[in-house]
Amino acid sequence: MTTFVSPDRIRGLFAQAMSDMYRSEVPLYGDLIELVGEINRAALEADPALAARLERNGEIERLDLERHGAIRVGTPAELAMLRRVFAIMGMQPVGYYDLTVAGVPVHSTAFRPLDEASLAANPFRIFTSLLRLELIGDPALRAEAEAILARRDIFTAGARALVEQAERDGGLGEDDARRFVAEVLETFRWHGDATVSLETYKALHGLHRLVADVVCFRGPHINHLTPRTLDIDAAQAGMLARGLQAKALIEGPPRRAVPILLRQTSFKALEEEVSYPDADGKLVPGSHTARFGEIEQRGLALTPAGRELYDRLLAEVRQAGGAAGNTAADYPQRLAAAFAVFPDDEATLRREGLGYFRYRLTEAGAAVPAGERAAMTPEAMIDAGYAEADPIVYEDFLPVSAAGIFQSNLGGGEQRAYDAHANQDAFEAALGATINDPFALYAQAQEASIASLRA
Repeated sequence: MTTFVSPDRIRGLFAQAMSDMYRSEVPLYGDLIELVGEINRAALEADPALAARLERNGEIERLDLERHGAIRVGTPAELAMLRRVFAIMGMQPVGYYDLTVAGVPVHSTAFRPLDEASLAANPFRIFTSLLRLELIGDPALRAEAEAILARRDIFTAGARALVEQAERDGGLGEDDARRFVAEVLETFRWHGDATVSLETYKALHGLHRLVADVVCFRGPHINHLTPRTLDIDAAQAGMLARGLQAKALIEGPPRRAVPILLRQTSFKALEEEVSYPDADGKLVPGSHTARFGEIEQRGLALTPAGRELYDRLLAEVRQAGGAAGNTAADYPQRLAAAFAVFPDDEATLRREGLGYFRYRLTEAGAAVPAGERAAMTPEAMIDAGYAEADPIVYEDFLPVSAAGIFQSNLGGGEQRAYDAHANQDAFEAALGATINDPFALYAQAQEASIASLRA
């Protein structure tokens, strides 16, 4: 009888293989990993309370493992197959992101583990975008892009066979799991030769650089692999000190005493040599810009009320900047000023219901009879010294920030080329599944911890 490997283990094997491949393809990624490691060690030494919190919530072990990648696919069939691939790794679609709001013609989801035990084992995520071909205004180029995509298969025959085997049998044994990782990795590999002529590439590039990136290659090469830092401002300074071309601004909320949601920065995308076939099949030299290095810092997951406040403040700041948006010189100052009204201490964030927290009993609380605890609210238990609460980490993404990272690496000229075109129903139809609601996942984690206080 075959012993199946857990999805968590397969995900861990894949995340390590992806990291090794990307390090060999983009040596600067190795520099980022070293930089983030140095910053995280310094942050933990400088803040014992932070170190203790990460330790008790199982985040120390996952910190060095933590990565998120990003890919962009061209067709619903490619997206649906990716969903099946990621399911074998214990990764499900969470959240819907409309990036057209910032001029990027895609909509997206993030494949990631759902439960806390799997996140603690390895929180690997893949932010996955589907090209919105219907937004291409030129009918002839749209038809050509569709024809190009229809001719390719981004998965190996081995990957397809192993997916079908895992779905039929209910899992994969050790040897098959390793073969599965090797076969699927080919989908994410960089190829230095395009599948279209340089003329076609330039025409699609003229529509939007991301359109050319998705359509003109054999597969959705991984375009960044992101480690998690505990101090992104130090990471930004460290990139500049090492001579890396960091983007001008950190995406997301301003620096705060209590970090919220997600802050991201990156170094500029690499211009890489690419060969383009001509009409005679000869290769013509050219270049393409797609892959870059990104770093992220994760903070408190916000409730719907907290997220509404965040989105409103961010929109006000961006709109006040006029055509310059977040590229205006005074944007960081205006952002910090606007967010001054957003509570910046854990007790207020918790009491006003702006963020999700994980509760646990103290030694004093454990000595109190369960019946007495059951009659108390979580806040009353905290006030009495019977319980403590830690922020629940935000495991997901921000559409404006994701688009901002894309823009900084694809060029900013197309920022307002599209209006908002959210269409979650169409995305889910392409996906072949319903997207999980991230707010519901955080609420479940918080409620489970509250229930444990009263058990």
